[in-house]
Formats: sequence, C-alpha cells, structure tokens
Amino acid sequence: MTPNWVKPDWIVDPGEAEAAAVALDEGDPGWRELFDIPPVESGGYPEVAYFAGNSLGLRPKATRVELMEDLDSWGRWGVEGHHDASRPWLPYHGLLTEPAARLVGALPTETVVMNSLTVNLHLLMVSFYRPTADRFKIVIEDAAFPSDSYAVRSQAAFHGYSPDDAVVRLSPRAGEDVLHTEDVLAAVSAPDVALVLLGGVNYLTGELMDIPTITAAGRAAGAVVGWDLAHAVGNVPLALHEWDVDFAAWCSYKYLNSGPGALAGAFVHERHLASGLPRFEGWWSTEEASRFEMAAESRPPASADAWQVSNPPIFSMSPVRTSLEIFDKVGISVLRERSLRLTAYLEKLLAGITSTRPLQVITPTDPSRRGAQLSLRIGGGLRAGALAKTLRFDHGVIADAREPDVLRLAPVPLYSLYHDCWRAVEALAQAVPENA
Repeated sequence: MTPNWVKPDWIVDPGEAEAAAVALDEGDPGWRELFDIPPVESGGYPEVAYFAGNSLGLRPKATRVELMEDLDSWGRWGVEGHHDASRPWLPYHGLLTEPAARLVGALPTETVVMNSLTVNLHLLMVSFYRPTADRFKIVIEDAAFPSDSYAVRSQAAFHGYSPDDAVVRLSPRAGEDVLHTEDVLAAVSAPDVALVLLGGVNYLTGELMDIPTITAAGRAAGAVVGWDLAHAVGNVPLALHEWDVDFAAWCSYKYLNSGPGALAGAFVHERHLASGLPRFEGWWSTEEASRFEMAAESRPPASADAWQVSNPPIFSMSPVRTSLEIFDKVGISVLRERSLRLTAYLEKLLAGITSTRPLQVITPTDPSRRGAQLSLRIGGGLRAGALAKTLRFDHGVIADAREPDVLRLAPVPLYSLYHDCWRAVEALAQAVPENA
C-alpha cells in the first residue's frame, strides 16, 4: 500500500511512491557503479541506504586496485621507488596538486595536500594568527566542529590571551538554528578581530556560508579570513582564489571519499606565498630540486608546498589521488546540480512526515544556502543516537547522529539514489511516532 505521506507535487507519476523514486533513478542515476556500497543488515534490500557520506564517504572501487599498485612498487623497487616507481614517491604529492586546486578553485601554487585537517589549521594559524594588543580576537561559529574550537582556543592561549576573551562565538538569533549573513558581517568587521575562521558548510546544520561576502567584509575590516572546508569541499563549488580567501584547509574523508583519516588539503592565497610570513618548516618545506643536497637551511618554494613539514605518506596519498580523479572526471558543477535535485527530493518527502511528528528540518530551505545535507532536530523524548541505531538495524538506513537531538542525512550525489531517500523517509515514518 502506498504511504499517503509521499506525495511530492513535482513527481508527475501518480503511482506508487517507491516506483516513482526508482523511475527518477533511471533518469538521473549518478555514479554509484564506481563505489562499494555496504551490504544491508536489515530492511529487505541488498545494500544500505547510506546517508553518512558527510562523516565518512564510501570507498571507490578503484582505490583498492591503485593502492595495491603503489604497495607493489615498494616491493619491486625498495628505496629506489622514490625515483623509479611507476608513480615515483619523491614528486608523488604533485599528482594531487592540480586536481585538488581545480576542485577548490585555486591555483596549483596555492594548493597542497598534506597532514590532517586540524594539523593544517594549526600550521596555517602559525602564519596567519598574529594578534596584537588591539586586534587579537578570533571569530568562529558557536556550532563549529569541536576540533576547530579546541584549535583556536589553544592558539589564543599559546599567544597569552584568555580563550574566553579572545574567541568570539557566533550564535543564531533567539529561536533560530542558523546564522544570518548580516550578523556574521557585523561580527567579522569589528576592529578587534584578528582572525575569522568559519566552516564553509556548518557540520551540524548543513548551512552553506556566503564565503565571498564574508571574506570581503572581514578583509576590508583588517582581519585575516580563513575557512574550514571539511563539509564544503567535494560538496559545493568553490572559488578560493577568486574570492580572495587568505587561507583554507579541508579533510578528504567525507565527500572526497579517501578513507578514514585521509590526508587533508590546504590553500594559501598567492599574495602570501612570497610575503615572508612566519612558518614552521621541515624537510619537505624546501624546494624539491635541492632537497637531497641536505643543506642546513631551507630554500622554500614560492608556493603552498612551503607549508609542508614532513615527507608525505605515499600509501595515504594514493586514495586521495584516486578520489580526485573521479571529481576531475565528473566535475563539481555537474555534481552540484544532481545534489540540488536529490536534496530537494529528500526535503519534499520529509515535509510529508514532519508536520505530524516531533521532527524539524533545521537546514536552510533555500538551496543556495545549503549543501548535500538535511539536519533534523528530534523531539518527543527521542535521542539521535538511538534513532540512528533503529534506522540502521531495523531498516538498513545509515544516518549520522549528533547527540542529543540532531540526525544528519546527506544524499551524496556521486552514489546516493532517489530510492535511498524514499527508504530513509519511510523508515523515519515508521520509527518516529506521530504526535499524540
């Protein structure tokens, strides 16, 4: 029997809702065949409906093959693999630079893949957080990912400031869940702000910030503006160079599907590359041509490579390279278009059940102000973690819970289906009782 809550008005097919979802997949299939989809544990389908790609993306099928090729080079060449491997290790990180730059809208000289996200943020703040007695505050969201909060508070303390005084946390207006751009602009324009460090897409609510407008306002006021793009890269189109962003960092294990703990990326605008900013250095900070001269002093290149410290882990770079090849092949603009369609479809389905259940979508309804994520606030005494377990073990739907009361659903355009969206909403309708 067709559930009467699945009646999105833009689906012409008046037939069964599940059949309508299947028909949409036939006409707009995505690139699911490139990925390994986990098998289902329950729910009557062969594969899970996976909505946690904003936490950990699924594995591309090519990753195992190409990683084994790099591992085999180690066995074949030993130390000579630095120069003689099929993908030599000495310049290996350069294989990732141009595709990463294209994905974030940067010049190759402005882009480097290295370390992990918070390590990169700290290395960049060494250069870009230069507080003075009159200008020392750091602006972040109150709902920033905890690691960002820890990082900026520790940076403030390292420079001798009270974190409670130095860190400005932006909260939504009373009774609201997301920020207003005008409120952000007012905060970043204050004369005592040294650094703005916001999430391009907020991890909790899925709100897409107005990166170019906020960047322009902060820089015009004399602040340095950096961005944490963990939930933005591979999710929405970016133009970091054009937007005049000072610096940015991102991880590669969410929408970039490079595996748990995958190497992260960093961006430094070209105007800073030869500016003499202070910077921590190590072996890979010096220019490649003279690296094996073993000189006592570094000769850093005029590129983001100068922010590298250690030699890169090749077997961790391999999955990132594989993933970036997929994004180069498909294109972020094409992915964004499918993402808008998928997320709108999920939103329509959710609207059919939220009015009679203790469920509220807290992500902006304007498609231009969100990425591939809808966050639900759960009431009725339910906890997000318990609901996520019910969805997984009773229905084969994997979502991401943020305790106590937020459930995040991310229909990822590379591999998610319209049918996955239908399954998720049907599962929620069964798992969350209607209001008494």
